[in-house]
Amino acid sequence: MVNSNLEIATVGGGCFWCTEAVFQEVKGIHKVISGYTGGKAPGRPTYREICSGLTGHAEVVQVTFDPSIISYEDILIIFMTTHDPTSLNRQGADTGTQYRSVIYFHNDKQEQKAKVVLNEMQAVYEKSIVTELSPLGIFYDAEEYHQDYYKNNSEQGYCQVVINPKLAKLRQLHSDKLLS
Repeated sequence: MVNSNLEIATVGGGCFWCTEAVFQEVKGIHKVISGYTGGKAPGRPTYREICSGLTGHAEVVQVTFDPSIISYEDILIIFMTTHDPTSLNRQGADTGTQYRSVIYFHNDKQEQKAKVVLNEMQAVYEKSIVTELSPLGIFYDAEEYHQDYYKNNSEQGYCQVVINPKLAKLRQLHSDKLLS
């Protein structure tokens, strides 16, 4: 049986492995898919093309969620507090436009809610938020080896050094929104 009340949010906060791992811990999230959007390329772009920075795509995740359990606004607050939305085209050592902070809205309602959240979140940060707000274009699933990356590679060095601290921050700031 398919739940027709599910909604989708699309966000990019640097490496999609990190953002995917964060949202896989949150109650009300049914699915998280790593992928690419926001650029132009003839045909389906590859990871190598995205990493070149020439296509203009961002690494993003599409989060399918149940709004009766978690709101779109809460998803955006979690997103905004588990990466650095004040860092232009960079998250940690990852640099380039493909690592930009971005919210891709699916409709006018999401756009309006995102504007409110971005405005409210500015009070949390000393520096200006540089998170882009754009309409969703074509979304491409990333290659299979990028899906569930943390779940499949949690002992890998990048996961230990970069993703584990993000998950610790998630647990510290949003424990009420997490799976048991």
